[in-house]
Amino acid sequence: MAAAIHNGHDTRRSVEQRLAIDEDEQQREEDPVTGEWTQIAKTQIVGLRSRFEVDLNRPRDKAVYETPADAWGMEVWDTPPDPKMIEASLREYDEFYQDVETLLRELIEEYGRVVVYDLHTYNHRRDGADAPPADPQTNPEVNIGTGTMDRQFWAPVVDRFITELRAYDFNGRKLDVRENVKFQGGYFGEWIHSTFPEQACAIAIEFKKFFMDEWEGEADPDEVECIYKALESTLPGVQTALRQL
Repeated sequence: MAAAIHNGHDTRRSVEQRLAIDEDEQQREEDPVTGEWTQIAKTQIVGLRSRFEVDLNRPRDKAVYETPADAWGMEVWDTPPDPKMIEASLREYDEFYQDVETLLRELIEEYGRVVVYDLHTYNHRRDGADAPPADPQTNPEVNIGTGTMDRQFWAPVVDRFITELRAYDFNGRKLDVRENVKFQGGYFGEWIHSTFPEQACAIAIEFKKFFMDEWEGEADPDEVECIYKALESTLPGVQTALRQL
């Protein structure tokens, strides 16, 4: 299964009317191309709502950004969300997790075990379009987050995924793929592993936005397609490792 829970950009009208951030700022913090990458898998979850309405990768009590501290210091709201608005957003949050639990139970019943490619992107030019990018030593092109799983149990699957992704010929070079350098995985993976500890493995896959201009919002179609093919190349090996568990 492949998931792109931060792909969405839509907000309810009542939310949109209160947002202080402009559309460019909003999209810069979203993961708009990850939905395309989910097509590597037969089962896909693609978020349609913006994380600025409800963040599905955070615990329920932090899923609605209420203060700048919740959103990287950004002033998200002209008028902070009231209890009624928060309640409506959390209903969406609850429905999402209920639906995902139902889906995973069905897949586990059919296949025994499931691997979830939890797809994200992250910014590395936060100081501005003309400022130097973040240090590549601490910002790998692909950060694999495994901090929410039983790493020892899922080692054959995770190690095979990392090996295959590193080996892929990415436009004549190899991707810089490292584990738990920038991120260790979010709440979505944490919830999956606590609910299905030995039945579902959620690999948090964060691509640095080297494939796009994060300030202009323009992605390089060739790079986006190459990432798709790189992810797709890992599937046979991961499926083999999963069957051998």
